[in-house]
Amino acid sequence: MIRIEVPGPAVAQGRPRATAALGHGLYDPPKSRAYKQTVAIYARQAMGQRLPTKRAVACHLWIYRPIQQSESKHRRDLKASGFIRPTVKPDVDNVFKSVTDACTGIVWHDDNQIVEAHIVKQYSDRPRVVLEVEEFEEE
Repeated sequence: MIRIEVPGPAVAQGRPRATAALGHGLYDPPKSRAYKQTVAIYARQAMGQRLPTKRAVACHLWIYRPIQQSESKHRRDLKASGFIRPTVKPDVDNVFKSVTDACTGIVWHDDNQIVEAHIVKQYSDRPRVVLEVEEFEEE
């Protein structure tokens, strides 16, 4: 199993932007691109000397959102213990896309190798994203 922990708040994959400079094309918004680069750094550290897997993988992603400072102590405790869950942006699917795109070529060769996914979004005093990747045995 590979475990990647990226400190700080999660950044969702933004919508691609179009450009007419130097021809036509699409590019990642700067915030998405910077976050993917950060995730890639932590993914490389977690992989060490291992090569990207060629096997099918399962991904378990935990998104820990910061608890707002303006909350009452009671609400902060409820959020920290998981009784109140975040129903605010970023959307889990866009964070998953951002993180898995960053891991392509580092943890796996192509994100079509992801055959199973589980995503959890909750509050924490320590905002971060944790990705655990399990390889399936070859048949």
